[in-house]
Amino acid sequence: MKIKVGTIILLVITAVITAVILELGKNAISDWLIAGSLFIVFIALYINSLYDKPWLWRTAGWIAFLIILFGVVKFLAPPFKQIPAVDIRNPKATEVVTIAQGQLTGVYNEDESVEVYTGIPYAKPPVGELRWKEPVEPDGWEGVRVCDHFAPMSMQAQNSPIYDSLLSIFGFHNFKISLNDNFREPVSEDSLYLNIWKPAGDVSNLPVLVYIHGGSLMTGQPSYSEYRGEDLAKKGIIVVNFGYRLGVFGYFANEELAAESPNGTTGNYGLLDQIQALKWVQQNISAFGGDPKQVTIAGESAGASSVNALCVSPLSTGLFVRAIAESSGITAREPYHTFRSFDDALKMGQDIMDEFGVKSIDELRKIDASKLVGTKYQNSAMTLDGYAITEQPYLTYEKGENHEEALLNGFNVHEADIFNMAVKVNEDNYAETLKKQLGDYAGEATALFPAEPQEKAYKYIIDAGGDAKGSYNRVMSAIWFTYSHYKWSNYLKEQGRPVYEYYFTKDNKSLGSNHAGELPYAYGNLWRHAWLYDEKDVKLSEAMTEYWVNFVKTGDPNGDGLPRWQQFAEDDTKVFELGENIGMIDEPYLKLYEVIDKYQQSK
Repeated sequence: MKIKVGTIILLVITAVITAVILELGKNAISDWLIAGSLFIVFIALYINSLYDKPWLWRTAGWIAFLIILFGVVKFLAPPFKQIPAVDIRNPKATEVVTIAQGQLTGVYNEDESVEVYTGIPYAKPPVGELRWKEPVEPDGWEGVRVCDHFAPMSMQAQNSPIYDSLLSIFGFHNFKISLNDNFREPVSEDSLYLNIWKPAGDVSNLPVLVYIHGGSLMTGQPSYSEYRGEDLAKKGIIVVNFGYRLGVFGYFANEELAAESPNGTTGNYGLLDQIQALKWVQQNISAFGGDPKQVTIAGESAGASSVNALCVSPLSTGLFVRAIAESSGITAREPYHTFRSFDDALKMGQDIMDEFGVKSIDELRKIDASKLVGTKYQNSAMTLDGYAITEQPYLTYEKGENHEEALLNGFNVHEADIFNMAVKVNEDNYAETLKKQLGDYAGEATALFPAEPQEKAYKYIIDAGGDAKGSYNRVMSAIWFTYSHYKWSNYLKEQGRPVYEYYFTKDNKSLGSNHAGELPYAYGNLWRHAWLYDEKDVKLSEAMTEYWVNFVKTGDPNGDGLPRWQQFAEDDTKVFELGENIGMIDEPYLKLYEVIDKYQQSK
């Protein structure tokens, strides 16, 4: 008996579609076996029962098979699995380390040059009655705790695995067919854990870099490969990162919560987590060979805004000495994002209470986290709560009461592009579209940056486009991201403190110089997706990691064999380019900053 060619072709097409769905969906091997079994059963039934039946019977059989197959595939889902600390099987365990809470071990990386400790609690789980309360010191434990997996990432809305895979293919270009990633990373309210990378062996008094991840204060996780600390640790520093409460769990504000707090605070729980993590570092990092007096805080995007907030918070006094901020800040008189008034925070808090139909915080605390995370309101901003942040951040800088003794900060060329894809901007609506950000000064901005389309290398199929889209993206990059760095650098210059400002311009096969494009370069992680980068990328990354590490060690990024990075105070019309060229160039937005200044001062 021969199966018709058309039937074979249809089976192959169906099998290919099924395989693509399972691979993009990160389904486990068991799910592939289930799907394969359905194919085998159908083929057997087709040969034995349907082959010689009228076409109507065969068609009905095919329809039934497809309904069952894709119904089962839709029901199948990859398992949740915590991310291992290192990407090798059966890594060697470290010696036992003793901290205030108890004893623990980590694991070595592949060449045993770095010890990695993941999932160390720095606060009690903020669940139940501790939801929306200041972080509490963690409990101790008996025996030796094995710290070889990242803790679940903080509670946040999650995309489907297929969406994430498509984003990886068409956005980051780093998708790889593999049997080692057939799982999802878990999320949990119980996420207040930190991770440490240190040089292997007996070390002492090493400088410490504490990194705060970005994600609009709504998403993100410390396990992300592009800012892991393994390569920086090889250069003689200790790297720490951690999870903190996000979204409605981290930045929800409510008057009842403020009243029940001994400090009268609400709306900044994620920021308070960050401060608690820094306190933990002060108390325990010496056990790993770190110097608590030489801590530098760093962050990108919302992590950089958080760094800025930590620099002005009275609660973080003495917890760090230097700061690195990439692609965000809150130094404007009225920050454009990640910061809001207390009244706005309270109003959104009430909107959320109404959304869930509750009258008290006790009722809201009883709602399951998986439902609460689905709120339609974006809690993506810190607030002036009078405790963690006591005044508009720029006022603290004007008084010179900020904490950082030195600053390395900067921005990328295409910061705003990926946030503006849904906006179509032509010459005739260019100025009008900018009015929300610049009011009556929008016309001055369009005169400085006349209408031009988007650069070819940064055009995307899903972008709405327009003949002024390129210029609009440049202006919005300055408004949303670079302006805050210019103000921040100027404040430190006026205070006589060292500040170094960069401009990342490197194109590549991944994010290029879009928002977050500098991360794998600065933290030495190009090798994790090596096929996306060439020798020029590797050379730039080697330079950037040296600059970052030198700054962590001394407060000055410069070192032997590196192009000299001038302090901002030497010439504030220049910025340090990090790209095909490494060196000082003219700051591209100076005239635009004057326009933004006028708008800010008019409010």
